[in-house]
Formats: sequence, C-alpha cells, structure tokens
Amino acid sequence: MKKIAEGIFKEGKRIFTENLTPGKKVYNEKLVRYKGKEYRSWNPYRSKMAAAILNGIKEIPIGKKSRILYLGVANGTTASHFSDIATEGIIYGVEIAFKPMKKFIKLCEERKNMVPIFADANKPELYEAMVEEVDLLYQDIAQKNQVEIFLKNMEKFQPDKGIIMVKARSINIAMEPKKIFERVRKEIGRKYEIKEAIKLSPYARDHIAISVEI
Repeated sequence: MKKIAEGIFKEGKRIFTENLTPGKKVYNEKLVRYKGKEYRSWNPYRSKMAAAILNGIKEIPIGKKSRILYLGVANGTTASHFSDIATEGIIYGVEIAFKPMKKFIKLCEERKNMVPIFADANKPELYEAMVEEVDLLYQDIAQKNQVEIFLKNMEKFQPDKGIIMVKARSINIAMEPKKIFERVRKEIGRKYEIKEAIKLSPYARDHIAISVEI
C-alpha cells in the first residue's frame, strides 16, 4: 500500500482511502486491512474523482483539514472518500433530489464531518448562510447549465480552488463532446486559471475534470 497523496493510497491498479468508520461500507466497496488499518477501495466507475486520480490528475486539493462545498453530492459515494481524507475538515453536500439526499443524510449521521444541504445548486443564496468558509468547490451535476452553476457558486463562496466534472451529453447531446469541452474551457478560463483538464474515459465516457484556481 503506497501513499500517493494526502489520505490516498495505491496498491496495483486500485486506490484506497483509510476508512473513517471501520467495518462499515458505503456503496459495497471492498474493505482491505493493512498494517492494522482498514482501507476502502475507491471505485473509478462509481466516482469521477477516483477516475481523475487514476488518469493522472497532478494536484488533488484535498487534505486533512479541507473544507469542501460539494454540489451534486447524490447519496455520498465520492463525498464519503473525501470524508475519509478530511478527518479534521468538513464537507457540505448539496443535493436537490429527495431520494439520494435521504441516503446521504443517513450517511452523515455516521460521518460527523459531513453536512447535508437539501437545496438547488442553481440558487447558492438559499444555502450560503449554512456554509462557512470553504477552500474547495467540487461539482458533479448533470444539468445543461452545469458550467453556469459552477461559476455562480465559485463567485459566491470564493474558494481557493474548484473542480468541475463536465458532462458533455448533459450540455448538448447533439454536439461532439470535444467541441463542448473546448467551449467550456474558454468559458471557465475567462474567469479562472485552469490548472488541468483530464479526460475520464474509460471510467466515464464523454466527461472531463477541470480544476481551477483563483
């Protein structure tokens, strides 16, 4: 088990995080014991951040004390791994769909460094009072205006860094993904410095991860 970043480990072709709640799984991931500690396998087919890491993203801006605003948290698959890493930090998880939010709330009862926010990410003004200062905005939303949502929240919360998982087919199903990615990079690049843009295939087709810095 080799450490590749703060709180992230690799063995063979798989990556892991140390389990914050030993003995408990979140999404039927594999649990592995190594030198007296328990690690959770981070599935790149279930988590786009894991896909970005395995595809060579250079900077992973998540550490022990990270304060993260997560837009589109769903039922908390990826957020749970952030929770394993940011043991002294906090993850604010925003989700508008009732069913996954129910599951996420249950998960937050077990993981005290996560806070559920049942809200529309299109309207950051409705939850800004619930979110204290954050250093990373992470977004994984399948909506046509996903870039607009990202920029709106970046402007509202002013984190040092941001990561958006861009879903080409959600923006325009008829347009070639490559053209969509070019357009998105230009739009985001007008406001923020783009540090990296990583394709997520074969784990997630027609997706890229774009990381930015203020």
